[in-house]
Amino acid sequence: MAGLEQHGDGGHRRRVVLFSLPFHGHLNPMLKLAALLHARGLGVTVLHTCFNAPDPARHPELAFVPIHETLPDEATSPDSDILRKLLALNAACEAAFRAALASLLRGGRRDVACAVVDGQCYAAMGAAGELGVPALALRTDSAAAFRNMLAGPQLRDAGYVPIKEEQLDEPVPGLEPLRVRDLIRVDGRDTDEHCSFVASVAGAVRASVSGIVINTFEAIEAAELAKIQRELSLPAFAVGPLHLLLGQPPPVEQSLHEPDRGCLAWLDARPPRSVLYVSLGSLARVDRGAFEEMAWGLAGSGVPFLWVVRPGSVAGGAAGAGAGAAADEAPPLPDGFEEEVRDRGKIVKWAPQREVLAHAAIGAFWTHCGWNSTLESICEGVPMLVQPCFADQMVTARYVTHEWGVGLEVGEEVVERGMVAKAVREAMAGGGGARMRERAHRLQMQASAAATSSAMDGLVRFILSL
Repeated sequence: MAGLEQHGDGGHRRRVVLFSLPFHGHLNPMLKLAALLHARGLGVTVLHTCFNAPDPARHPELAFVPIHETLPDEATSPDSDILRKLLALNAACEAAFRAALASLLRGGRRDVACAVVDGQCYAAMGAAGELGVPALALRTDSAAAFRNMLAGPQLRDAGYVPIKEEQLDEPVPGLEPLRVRDLIRVDGRDTDEHCSFVASVAGAVRASVSGIVINTFEAIEAAELAKIQRELSLPAFAVGPLHLLLGQPPPVEQSLHEPDRGCLAWLDARPPRSVLYVSLGSLARVDRGAFEEMAWGLAGSGVPFLWVVRPGSVAGGAAGAGAGAAADEAPPLPDGFEEEVRDRGKIVKWAPQREVLAHAAIGAFWTHCGWNSTLESICEGVPMLVQPCFADQMVTARYVTHEWGVGLEVGEEVVERGMVAKAVREAMAGGGGARMRERAHRLQMQASAAATSSAMDGLVRFILSL
C-alpha cells in the first residue's frame, strides 16, 4: 500500500495521516488542513475513498493512498439522505481504512505521529485507536453543532428527542440559543437510527480521540470551544477559517461539479451590493414545491440574483425533463419563470463560490447554512438569508440569525413565495439588511485577525508531542 503513494516526499519527517468523508464540504477543509500541516514541516499522507476521490495533481506536495473500499448504493446514490450515506460509509470503510493505515504503519511506524479523521467517521476513529495511532477528530461543522452532537444521548434522556411539535419553540437548557426546532436532525429518518449515529460519534470521540480540530475561530465561538474542552477534558483547536490561513489567491479546490465562471463576468456588469447569491450547497435537496416557491419568491422580490440550481438538488427534479434526463441535468424551472426574470436573473449549475462572495456586486447570500458556506460568507462580510435543510445546518442557522445577527430566516419550516420576496427585499435594501451588513463587516474583521493567529502552530506542537 505504501508504494501507491503519489507525489509525496520520501523524507523521515513526522507524518500525519488524514482521512475524510468523500463529500465536497468535508474534503476541502481536510485538504486545506493537510496543506497547512505540510507547510509547517510535517509529512502528510491522505487516505481517501475511490468514490469522489481527490485529484493528486492539484496537491503535489501531499501523498495520496486510496483505501479501495466497496460502497453500497446507500453511500453513493443521490436519492439517499445524509444519514443513510453516513451510516453506509462508516460500515463500508472501516475495514478498508484499517488495512490502509496498518500498511502505512508497517512501512514506517515511528514516522506516523497521528491520524486526523473526519469527525463523522466514528468507525475510522476507533480503528486508528485500535492500531495504536493517536486520533484527532476534524470537525467540519461549527463548535456549537459539535456540542449539540455530544449532547445527543442526554437530549434523548431528557425527552427532547424525538422532537415533538408542542416543544419546537422551547429553549434547550445548556445549548442556548438553540430551541428544540434547532437541534440536529434529519427529517423523515427513524429516530432510533439517528440517535444511534449520534451516540456512535459521541462515543468514538470520548473513547478514541486525543484532541478535536475545528474549522472555526475564537471570536465567534469562544464559549462553545471552552465548553467542549471542559466536557471532554481534551484540547480543542480552533484553526479556522482554514481558507483564509492558506492565503490568496485561493488555491484550486476539490469540486464535485465544474463551476460556471461566466457568472463572474455577469456580476461585473452589476452595481455594487445589488445581487443576491443563492446556493444550497453540494448535498442539500428540496422538494419540488419548495423549489417552485423559491423561484417565484425570487421573481416577486424584484431583486437581481445569481442562483445555483445544482443537478440533483430537487427531489424528483428531473421529472419534468423526460424519462431519459441525464444525471448531470439541472432540474427544470417553473414554466414562465425564465421569461419573468430574464433581465435580472442568472442561473448556473455550479459557481466559484468564494470568488462570487468576494465580488462587489453581491449584497447578500441565501444559503443552506452549511458550515463552509457560512464561514466563507462571514469572511467576506456578506449578510445571509438562511434556509437550513438538515443536520448541523439547523444549529448554524440559529447562530447566524440570533447569536451573531448577520442573517434573516427565509421562512421557518415552510418556504412560501410571499415570505421569500419580503425577506429578500429586507436583506438587500431594508433597515434590517443594513444592520446585518454592519455586524457582518465586524465579523469579517475578526475572521481576518484569526487567520494570523498561532492556532495552527499550537496544533502542530501538540501533534509533535504525541
